[in-house]
Amino acid sequence: MLQSFDTHPKIEEMQISLIRQSNVAKRISRMCSLSQIIIQLSLRAVFRANPKLSEQELKFKFIAYHYGNELADRLRKYLDLRIS
Repeated sequence: MLQSFDTHPKIEEMQISLIRQSNVAKRISRMCSLSQIIIQLSLRAVFRANPKLSEQELKFKFIAYHYGNELADRLRKYLDLRIS
């Protein structure tokens, strides 16, 4: 079953075939690399959308966007207690 709307079906079939032929270590490596790229792009978007916030506040905003406000608030409180 094809999943990409912007990739020609033959190309997608080739990509899936290459993935299936890869060993587990190579697949995990690719997954980690793609995840890191996505995180970097997301951080950059948060930074660009909020240029006046401090670096720490930007990181909390990133956490809130991806993991929810509750976790971001709990982390903020935890870090405040550790610093105090």
